[in-house]
Amino acid sequence: MKTKTLAYMIALTVGLTTSISSCTNLEEEVYSEVLASSFQPTERDLPYILAPVYAPFRSLMFGWQGYFDLQEEAADIIITPVRPNGWDDGGTYRRMHQHTWTSEQWQPTNTWNQAFSAITRTNMVIMQIEDGTLPLPAEVGNAAIAELRAVRALAYYLLLDNHGNVPIVTDYTDVSLPQQRTREEVYNFIIDELTTVLPDLSEEVSQMYGRMNRWAAKALLAKIYLNAEIYTGTPRWDLVIQETNDVINSDAYRLDANYSDVFTYTNQNSSEIIFAVPYDEIYGQGSQIHMKTLDPLSRLVYGMSAGPWGGNCAVPQFIDTYDSEDTRLYDTWIQGPQYHASTGEEVINYVKHVPGIGGDGTVAPSNSGYRIGKYQIKQGATNNLDNDYPMFRYADILMMKAEALLRTGDANGAARLVTEVRQRAFKNNPGKATVTGAQLLQGSSYNYGWQEKDGSVDAVNGGTDIEYGRFLDELGWEFAAEAHRRQDLIRFGVFQTKTWFNHRPHPQAQTRTLFPIPFAELTKNPNLTQNPGY
Repeated sequence: MKTKTLAYMIALTVGLTTSISSCTNLEEEVYSEVLASSFQPTERDLPYILAPVYAPFRSLMFGWQGYFDLQEEAADIIITPVRPNGWDDGGTYRRMHQHTWTSEQWQPTNTWNQAFSAITRTNMVIMQIEDGTLPLPAEVGNAAIAELRAVRALAYYLLLDNHGNVPIVTDYTDVSLPQQRTREEVYNFIIDELTTVLPDLSEEVSQMYGRMNRWAAKALLAKIYLNAEIYTGTPRWDLVIQETNDVINSDAYRLDANYSDVFTYTNQNSSEIIFAVPYDEIYGQGSQIHMKTLDPLSRLVYGMSAGPWGGNCAVPQFIDTYDSEDTRLYDTWIQGPQYHASTGEEVINYVKHVPGIGGDGTVAPSNSGYRIGKYQIKQGATNNLDNDYPMFRYADILMMKAEALLRTGDANGAARLVTEVRQRAFKNNPGKATVTGAQLLQGSSYNYGWQEKDGSVDAVNGGTDIEYGRFLDELGWEFAAEAHRRQDLIRFGVFQTKTWFNHRPHPQAQTRTLFPIPFAELTKNPNLTQNPGY
């Protein structure tokens, strides 16, 4: 059974050059400090040595204005309207929704900062292994370096996708200001790194939970190839199929019986998760999505000691796309009356309608908008959840392969995979689980257009004209609130062209597919040039 060992390790403060923190297993001999000159690490010490490299991903993913916010708030599923208790945050979320951010106003630098933090830590540990500061046995050292390079590639993938033209830094001892690289150069660097280290990456699943094993690296490769046309101008659907087939044929993962099993507070036991960012309410804090989405009154529903902040919720137009028998609608979104954990009295009733994003005096009532409930909230939850974030899971592997098949002319092959993913969401009506190739070739059911305050939609351009729009809908239903949507909308051409809720296409829409280089970074490094359009 997988354990959250890494979550606990990440919480430790590890001074790699001078000391190493003691293990929490009381059956082992415990040291308060180990001098570098006397420390002789073995393979069992490797997780502790690597833990600080993974640590930044916690803040990067779910941290304030981090990766989750970039992918979801800029897309068409999740919004953060102005509430009676605030949430305008100087217009940050409104600008993200309407794509009106500028390089000077750009506040969400969390992804940039934490990705480069992971890269810097990776470079440091690689240096220490190579120069003998960490005297690992040769075989263990080679495996460690392979894993470290895969982690660094993961961090660079997030920068590639969000900021595009970023420096590539691999030498910890080089103190010169790094040169900027093109998006295609960053893409090629990541591919070269991953393909080089693949043979040395572990195929182990249980003991590599929360770490980059071979299958996580292949999932990452598939994801990068899936978006290759966006990154480089050249599609690589054949390589998406190749990498996803390798994961499928490994028999290392399978779909969980229930959709909700992937997102529980014990989801380290999921058979579906390929790579997760581990969280723990005590030892690995940072997952506060419930605090950001629930109204303060929901503390009474879950017996929480602190009141949530009452912010983000679902775009009503997206909710309208669901089949009412699709259990993912109820597994993903908290909706309707919510009851006091002790008295059973109704404390709040979440309704679908949201009058507007704000900025024009509109304030969304406390109960407006369905709230994110995908990451199961346990009774007595603290400010931090135990639920791990599944960055890559088996359903994603199946859907990436399905999309590649669809785009290369095998719509029926794609439909079989989509049907496989849908089956657990339609257990009460199996006939609805089946989707055909012809259906996947249809447009989207999303009623794209401007939403008026009364909830009516001026259907400016709808969704029927979106190529493979039905497949985009399938991605939305399966991966809502998993930090997928911005990337998917860009790949399907929706991000740049469609109107939804209170968002219209930006006059320089194509430039909004990349976020700006943070202004502070341009000030520090004259080698950097701002992305086009800013």
